[in-house]
Amino acid sequence: MTSERPRFRLGFLTHVQGRDQDIARTYRNAQELFVVADELGFDVGWVAQHHVALGGGGLSSPWTFLAHAAARTTRIRLGTAVTVLPLEDPVRLAEDIATVDTLSGGRVEIGVGSGSSGLEYAAFGKDAARKRELTSENLHVLRQALAQGDVGTPDFRIQPRPGDFDRRVWQGVFSAQGAAYAASRGSNLLLNRAAYGFDVPTDEVQRPWADAFLAAWDQPHRPRIGLSRFVFPAKDRRTALRTIGDDVHRAALRMAESGAFPQGLGADEALRRFHTFYGHPDEIVEALRQEQVLPVATDLITQFNPAVPDHDAAVRALELIATEVAPALGWKPAHTAEPAPVGPASVEPAPVSPTSVRPASAGV
Repeated sequence: MTSERPRFRLGFLTHVQGRDQDIARTYRNAQELFVVADELGFDVGWVAQHHVALGGGGLSSPWTFLAHAAARTTRIRLGTAVTVLPLEDPVRLAEDIATVDTLSGGRVEIGVGSGSSGLEYAAFGKDAARKRELTSENLHVLRQALAQGDVGTPDFRIQPRPGDFDRRVWQGVFSAQGAAYAASRGSNLLLNRAAYGFDVPTDEVQRPWADAFLAAWDQPHRPRIGLSRFVFPAKDRRTALRTIGDDVHRAALRMAESGAFPQGLGADEALRRFHTFYGHPDEIVEALRQEQVLPVATDLITQFNPAVPDHDAAVRALELIATEVAPALGWKPAHTAEPAPVGPASVEPAPVSPTSVRPASAGV
């Protein structure tokens, strides 16, 4: 373990959705969010892959999208949270990743997961019952390809030649066992915005997963934990609720149809189940300071999904996150951040904010 301490990074995640069926406008607006986030100093912009259309959009081809975002931005890193790996040819995927990484000047982060849609697996001729096995198999090939190893047949290596991805592979998991497995493979950890199928708060469920990941980590470099959270600041709680409340409630009722949430949830319980942080920035900061996973996270990944705010509201929310919420938690844009102090090596990761975030005694 090196003495390097990971800097707290701020990210945003979009599922690329709009309010209508004008997909071209939805995609343009999502691209504009990357430009805005780049200007605001966000460290990473993430997109989620969905082969089945979401309301008002959804993104089936994230690497094409990120190639365009690379051309429109200068500094922000570009990642997927997640690419549905069992449905990909890992060699072709590695070529796409290496291409975007080359075009962007080495700004790519690759997050992978197994997905959850049986319809997607059927459409791609894959067995959903084998999704964990397929994820592991494809991740092995993907890593080998990105490390410039032979793949598919002797003497075949992908081009363009990829950069060093040793610290840039992430896995989305949904259990302590999955978290420990990700650590054993040297992948960084991605934690979802909400824990489905549990009655207790999301952070109470996920903190043991993060602890299992850290306990299993045995790589020479420090691990990263990306914590995805629904964060929507506005001028006050009522304004925020007016923007996101109905969307969140409808999404919770849809989740109930699949058994992820109980039937008949009210609006307040829907917000709790999605582990939502909303309202005035000061309220959000105070709530995040009670978040149990945040003290061991190295990356806070904010998102508005399942709400679909209009474009102006989304831009304003990003501005408030970057100028009021994240700085209160100890974040600084990369160009102003002080270098991480170098001290004795430790197995403990740096907290998101060593001065501002205190350990929580209860979930939010």
